[in-house]
Amino acid sequence: MVERWFLAHPKAIGETYFEHQRMALGFSASLLKAAAACFIHGFVPGLFQTTGSRTIAGLHERMITRRAPAGIETRSN
Repeated sequence: MVERWFLAHPKAIGETYFEHQRMALGFSASLLKAAAACFIHGFVPGLFQTTGSRTIAGLHERMITRRAPAGIETRSN
């Protein structure tokens, strides 16, 4: 169970548990900031006009460039 819950996915994408934790927490922090910007944008449309979309595009690019080589399963079940 420990292997499946904590180690299998990081190993499948070529990271250790702590490398994966650092990446996931970094993504989370970026998404929280983008969410706050989008929330404020909902009330004041002139603020943070592109913050959400730029953040998502940047995170997508980081995720794609770090993806494991073809043939390695990256989906969680």
